[in-house]
Amino acid sequence: MTTAPTSTESPDGWLETVVVPRTSDIGGFEVRRALPSVRKRMVGPFVFLDQMGPAILKAGAGIDVRPHPHIGLATVTYLFDGEILHRDSLGTVLPIRPGAVNWMTAGRGIAHSERSATDERGRDRLLSGIQSWVALPKTHEETDPAFVHLGADELPVVEGEGKRLRVVAGEAYGVRSPMNTLWDTLYVDASLDAGARLPIDRETEERALYIADGTVTIHGDRFESGRLLVLRPGDAVTVEAETAARLILLGGAVMDGPRHIWWNFVSSRQDRIEQAKAEWKAGGFDAVPGETEFIPLPER
Repeated sequence: MTTAPTSTESPDGWLETVVVPRTSDIGGFEVRRALPSVRKRMVGPFVFLDQMGPAILKAGAGIDVRPHPHIGLATVTYLFDGEILHRDSLGTVLPIRPGAVNWMTAGRGIAHSERSATDERGRDRLLSGIQSWVALPKTHEETDPAFVHLGADELPVVEGEGKRLRVVAGEAYGVRSPMNTLWDTLYVDASLDAGARLPIDRETEERALYIADGTVTIHGDRFESGRLLVLRPGDAVTVEAETAARLILLGGAVMDGPRHIWWNFVSSRQDRIEQAKAEWKAGGFDAVPGETEFIPLPER
């Protein structure tokens, strides 16, 4: 862990690193991947962070992520716009909409798909959001798989002074999310009007700020959208929105050791990754009810 500066708000020492996401286009749908990166592998338990869109899905088209497996992590899906239909090998079938969260704990193994529902495909619609993964503590990597959905009205919201803050996981700004996590985890969706100020305290051990939209300044430094700002531990900072902005504040306690990541598998043990690869190739994961397709194991 980086040694905390002695000052509480050092203009020169508050920032550990800036990650510029890798951008890819998947059939006209842009995805920005901020974690993992060569600059930062993980922040607290977060080992993966994608921004999806924003993109217009044309009538007749949609998202079609075929069934695929996970181990050793929890997937966290959070939408700004649009809708995705989630199916998994536990038998869950549920749409997720803006402001809600899907928290799927893979544990010893789960498979799921993410698609646009049939009744959504008949019109043009906007889709955007954040897909992230959190590593599970070593003591829970082989836990039973589970799925939790919390609607937008179940997550606490703090409003005022040009800010609207939804606490998805953890405790922040005087409220606590009802989402139970297996590791100390922080996840806040912050919408700021131009000129609004957002203080970020120093209590969480590791923190990062992802700028999904807009432009902000911190200690006089200007940052545009599509940047992951990794904050130094121990520093309190204040974000000021230069324009209307949408930010994700995430982090948590330092994880209990590094993680191996290969495709959709996360584990503290490389041999466990190899086992999962063999299991998926041999059809050893439970099937996703209602699905007839799947994503084959990549060659490498």
